[in-house]
Amino acid sequence: MGCDRWVMLVIPIIYALSNVSGELKRFEQPSKGDGSLSFLVIGDWGRRGAFNQSQVASQMGKMGEKLDIDFVVSTGDNFYDNGLRSVHDLAFEESFTNIYTANSLQKQWYSVLGNHDYRGDAEAQLSPLLTKIDTRWLCLRSFIVNAELAEIIFVDTTPFVKSYFQDPEDHIYDWRGINPRKHYIANLLKCALRESNAKWKIVVGHHAIKSVGHHGDTRELATHLLPILKANNVDFYMNGHDHCLEHISDTENPIQFLTSGAGSKAWRGDVKQLNREGLKFFYDGQGFMSVQLTQSNAEIAFYDVDGKILHRWNAFKQFGDHSSI
Repeated sequence: MGCDRWVMLVIPIIYALSNVSGELKRFEQPSKGDGSLSFLVIGDWGRRGAFNQSQVASQMGKMGEKLDIDFVVSTGDNFYDNGLRSVHDLAFEESFTNIYTANSLQKQWYSVLGNHDYRGDAEAQLSPLLTKIDTRWLCLRSFIVNAELAEIIFVDTTPFVKSYFQDPEDHIYDWRGINPRKHYIANLLKCALRESNAKWKIVVGHHAIKSVGHHGDTRELATHLLPILKANNVDFYMNGHDHCLEHISDTENPIQFLTSGAGSKAWRGDVKQLNREGLKFFYDGQGFMSVQLTQSNAEIAFYDVDGKILHRWNAFKQFGDHSSI
């Protein structure tokens, strides 16, 4: 079978290429002894503790202990305003190591890059030297986490957005390893689908596919990535970018769109289309999200800066079934 125009979409679950010659790197993440899995999701956070970052981190620590989390997912924009300057940038420790200090958060962190990260030395965040500074840190452009019960595909979404290339304004982006852009995206989307037996299929990216927040929908992802997610029965797409907490259900497919981009600075009142069909929840303050998975149930919860649960949602599965609300 050829690879032109995603003819392999019939094969369950998306895989992607990190370059012309190889598949994405894959990491094994064991689940709990009873087969369950729990983790926190945070995005748009790295501000040296400012804009309530430290307060959100404190509540994450409390909830992480309560849920006995297995790991943490970062949806990108890890360091503001312009990523890291180098692997020696003190912002890494000042915005990460020295902030997320709770015992429950001393687990593996799986991170993707956001657009602000590309405005600095993007490759610094990918460097194993940072892992020597803080062993929790793992950040790659795109990669896969096999968590037994769930398969989580982390996708580098920033290169999809044309405006960063055509109209960067006053920003300078680190496109090393990306250009030519079309070639990079094509390799990310085609010829790399393979079967997955995971009960839950999750994709993580920085940019929203659907959002009523400041940035709104990302047209390029809706055009190129969303059809692949739907064709492969992905359960959840998780993102940051909009500085809010948000849950949107697709009106034609079981996939759920979950935004957790409220790790520090939030945009109060910056919202559009609150009457949008499929919108389950929107909050324009700081906070984070938790995910608890078993063979038959997924529970998603959103928390504010004080640890209050703002929204809780459950999906259920029977053997061999896709999720249902």
